Amino acid sequence: MKKALIYGVVVLGPVLAFAQNDFTNIQSSIGSLRNIINSVIPLIIGIAVLTFLWGLVQYVTAGADEEKKAAARGIIIYGIIIIFVMTAVWGFVGILSRSIFGTSTQQNTVGFPQV
Repeated sequence: MKKALIYGVVVLGPVLAFAQNDFTNIQSSIGSLRNIINSVIPLIIGIAVLTFLWGLVQYVTAGADEEKKAAARGIIIYGIIIIFVMTAVWGFVGILSRSIFGTSTQQNTVGFPQV
């Protein structure tokens, strides 16, 4: 439990730095929430890609051991599912956001997915 708390603080620390944002009205609150979500999405997709790659490495290094190959196959499948779900949800939220709030005025200069 203590390790999970430490990892949570390390991972979510930069996200919590958005506490300076202006939450006085609904429009600025939505903008601040959008900034927080846009910071977390690349992290989650990156974790999913690393999970997939870890499963791939385990599969390649398993050799002839069928139990290790089966476990690695499961990790690969979970990684693919997580990547698919995250990108699908990101796209769905983007479609809803654009249809409800209009076109986004923010420029995506880095190439990260944004809501």
